[in-house]
Amino acid sequence: MATATFGAGCFWGVEAAFRRIEGVTDAAVGYAGGQTDNPSYRDVCGHGTGHAEVVQVEYDPARVSYETLLDAFWHMHDPTQFNRQGPDVGDQYRSVIFFHTPEQQAAAIESKSALESAGTFNRPIATLIEAAPTFWVAEEYHQRYLEKNSRAACNLGHAGSGR
Repeated sequence: MATATFGAGCFWGVEAAFRRIEGVTDAAVGYAGGQTDNPSYRDVCGHGTGHAEVVQVEYDPARVSYETLLDAFWHMHDPTQFNRQGPDVGDQYRSVIFFHTPEQQAAAIESKSALESAGTFNRPIATLIEAAPTFWVAEEYHQRYLEKNSRAACNLGHAGSGR
């Protein structure tokens, strides 16, 4: 198994989207990229922690490639928005790829570069690519939130709005 971590806005919809990918064995929502240990949702929403809402994905590389996960990431949100997705505004909603290996870093940089070169979006890509910091698991009520609450999706700033 391998681990990938992505921030693409509201983590509920991001988690649900990754769970639908064949080869993803688990996904958990949480916080990463800030300076506060073991933050709560309230802390992160208060904008003082520096953390982003992220999804940590466990996947089987024999069944799904990291490049496939990257492709899904680029298409599940609008990577041209800085510190926001749709109606959600704040640094916790930033678009970020946290890489766990040098191979993931290279793949993320190459993927972003290819999209920029192709002119896929009509605005610059704002997505950050950073080494994976400590992942802090979010409160239990956030895990599989859409599934537990019989909601099909939440409002992600879909990639189409930046094209």
